[in-house]
Amino acid sequence: MSTPLFDSTRYKENQRQGWNNVALGWRSWWESFERAAQEVSDHLITVAHILSGQRVLDIATGIGEPAVTAAHRVGLTGEVMALDFAPEMVAIAKERAGAHGLENITFVISDAEQLDLPQGYFDAILCRWGLMFLPNLVTALDGMRQHLKMGGRLAAAVWSRADKAPVASLALAVVGRHIQAPPQASSSPGPFSLADVSALTHAFELAGFIDVRSELMTPVWEFATAEDYTRFQRDIAPPIKAMIAHLSPDHQLQIWQEITEAARHYQTSDGRIQIPGELICVVGQRSTGE
Repeated sequence: MSTPLFDSTRYKENQRQGWNNVALGWRSWWESFERAAQEVSDHLITVAHILSGQRVLDIATGIGEPAVTAAHRVGLTGEVMALDFAPEMVAIAKERAGAHGLENITFVISDAEQLDLPQGYFDAILCRWGLMFLPNLVTALDGMRQHLKMGGRLAAAVWSRADKAPVASLALAVVGRHIQAPPQASSSPGPFSLADVSALTHAFELAGFIDVRSELMTPVWEFATAEDYTRFQRDIAPPIKAMIAHLSPDHQLQIWQEITEAARHYQTSDGRIQIPGELICVVGQRSTGE
C-alpha cells in the first residue's frame, strides 16, 4: 500500500479539533498528570537559565505548562506569553493561572509555525510535549530562534521511543492490534516522531541553534488503579478516540478492557499503577554573534 501525501492543513485542523474535544478531560486530570510532569517543567526552566525579570514564551502550552511554572520563576518584573492553537485547552490554562493568582501571563491562540511576535524579544522559549506534533519542524525551530534574544535558549521535551514511554504508548499499542492504521511516512509528526536523539539534535542545528544538548528523563506517573489509567487515557488522548470512533460500542468496550489489563503489568503490591514515560529534554542557544 502506498503512503498517501501528507496534508499539513488537514492534519493541523484534526489536531486542533482533537485537543479541543479532550479539554474537559484535562480539566479533570491535570492535577494527577502534573504530579509527575512538574519535574519536566522545572528541568526545562533550569536548562533554559530562566531568571527573575525575564521574558519567556511557552509554545504549545496545553494546560498551561511550563508557563505557570515559568511565571512563578520570572516574578512580577518578568512576563510569560503562552500560546496554543486549541482554544479550549487555552481556557484550561487560563483557569490554572487564575487559580495561582498569576497576573504576568498572557495567553494567545496561535499556530506554533506561524508566530506573529516581535523578533529578538524573549530570553527563553519553552515547549513541553509539543515539537513532535509540528509538521515543519526545522522551519518552526528557525522561527523560534529568531524570536529569542541573542544568547537566549530554547528548551523542549518530547517523548522518547514508544517502548520506553508506556504511559503514552500502552493504550495506542492495544488499539493498534484492533485496527489497521493507514501507512504514514517516517517523517510524519506524531507522539514518538522525535524519539531519535541524533535526528532531533540535527534539526536544532539545521535551524541555527548552537551548543545543542540533550538528556533523558523518566518520570513515573501513578494511578490508583488500572481502571483509573484507562479512564485517564479515555478522557485526555485525542488520537485514541479518533482511531476507534468507527468501531461498534462492544468493540470499543473490548479495547478499553484490554487497555486496563495491559496497565496491570505496572501494578505495585498495593494495587496502584506506576507507569514510566521516558522523554528527551533538548536545549539549544541562539548565537550571540548573529
